[in-house]
Formats: sequence, C-alpha cells, structure tokens
Amino acid sequence: MRAVGVVLAGGAGTRFGMPKALARADDGTPWLDLACRALLDGGCADVVVVLGARADEARGLVPAGARAVVAADWASGIAASLRAGLAAVGETGADAAVVSLVDLPGLRADAVRRVLGVSQDRGASQQPDAVRRLLGRAVYDGMPGHPVLVGREHWRPLADAVRGDTGAGPYLRAHDAVAVDCTDLGGGDDVDRAGPEAPSGRR
Repeated sequence: MRAVGVVLAGGAGTRFGMPKALARADDGTPWLDLACRALLDGGCADVVVVLGARADEARGLVPAGARAVVAADWASGIAASLRAGLAAVGETGADAAVVSLVDLPGLRADAVRRVLGVSQDRGASQQPDAVRRLLGRAVYDGMPGHPVLVGREHWRPLADAVRGDTGAGPYLRAHDAVAVDCTDLGGGDDVDRAGPEAPSGRR
C-alpha cells in the first residue's frame, strides 16, 4: 500500500491569534515540520501541506520533501482545505491518504502507523483495490480524532460531501469508518489557543 499524508493548515487561527501554519513548538520547531514528520515517520511515502491564510509566509516553514498547495477558498472553512488536499493527492498514484491537522503538535508517528495498520487488520495490505475502499480514523478515549485514513475510492465522494467548516466526520460515520484506538499514544488534542495552559479538544 502506498499512502500519502495530507496536513490541513489553511485556517486563520482566529482564537489562536495567528494562522497555526506559522506556529512553532517551544524549541522553535515549526508545527508544520512536526506534522509532516509524524506522517512520514508513520509510513506515508509523501506529504501534501494545504495552506491558506498567510500562505506566502507559511510556505517557508514547509519542510523539504513536502509539497505545499494553497486552498484559494480557505476562508470558507476546513472543507475547502480538505478538498484542495484530496485534489492534490489525486494527482499521485497513492492507494490511500492519511489526513491530519497542523494543530496537533503532539501527534506521534505511532498513531499514524497504527491507523495505517487497518489495512493489515482487514487483510487488505496486499490488495490495492481493497485498500482503496478503506476508511479509518484514530479514536482517543472514545472520541474521534486524527489521523484519518481515506482510501482512494473515497476521495472524490468525500470532496463532494464536505461543506463549510464541517470536515470528514459525517462522511466517515455514514460509511462506517474503522475506529482505531490510539488513546495510549496521546497526541490527539488540537491546540486552539496559544500558551502552555491553552485549552484544547478533539475533532
């Protein structure tokens, strides 16, 4: 199975105070670098980063080896970024996309690897057609989160289904995406506000 990672990083980050594509960890490492590294180390062959707000500045933080694309209509909501990411991976020969968010600086490669393992659990790892029909997502303490595995056959239907600031959740529920428990791995909280005591949640 060949999987391509997709990092959604197009939002303005209004509550955060700036686009999260520009955020850095305490040691100065860009969140974009952390997101791409988790996907690559977790088993993705390549990564597409979807930018939007202040894209010209954020582009300089996209690590070497990752491909940046810009969602022209990013301001309409996360659906626009997801559509742009799926369109970009559609130009590849990948069997599946692994979608994550830039505001998950604690996401571990182990979670990506575990979600990708759905193909082995379902006996589909050596069957490209079966892999392309897969849907799976990480779950933390029973709550859905990221990363999300989207087999190629779902790319166009998912892109057509998402609207505004509603992401893939309804589509994944309607199509019985496999829940992959990643509670023990942590890193599932998205950061909505800057600062060490920043409240966070899952999507």
